[in-house]
Amino acid sequence: MRQPKNWHNEHIEKLTFANRLADTVASGMGSWRFIIWQTILVVIWMVLNLIGLMQHWDPYPFILLNLLFSTQAAYAAPIIMMSQNRQNDRDRAHAEADYQTNIEAKQEIEALAKQLNKLEIEKLDKLITMMEEMRKEKG
Repeated sequence: MRQPKNWHNEHIEKLTFANRLADTVASGMGSWRFIIWQTILVVIWMVLNLIGLMQHWDPYPFILLNLLFSTQAAYAAPIIMMSQNRQNDRDRAHAEADYQTNIEAKQEIEALAKQLNKLEIEKLDKLITMMEEMRKEKG
């Protein structure tokens, strides 16, 4: 079953592969799963380099590890900012769609209020006419 067009579906359809990739990376890096896995890898890296069961490829103070973190941060920051900019665009589109819906709802409510007012006036006119006829019959 196909969903009707709305602001969310239109926004998703406009995303390029790069946009989707940036959103996925930002979502992944902003998760507990990423933090836990990265912590595990860092602990393994440090332990292997400290105990020396293997060759020390990055001895203390772990300059290579710091370089990897710097590189990760250099790429992560712009990717996360791109994703946040798209989130702002989504929020703006959502707010505009909500505003348009509210305007349409207001117009419908005003039209219904006018119709109810017209019916009320017609009903009151009929009651007045009936009362005047009853007064004429009595008088």
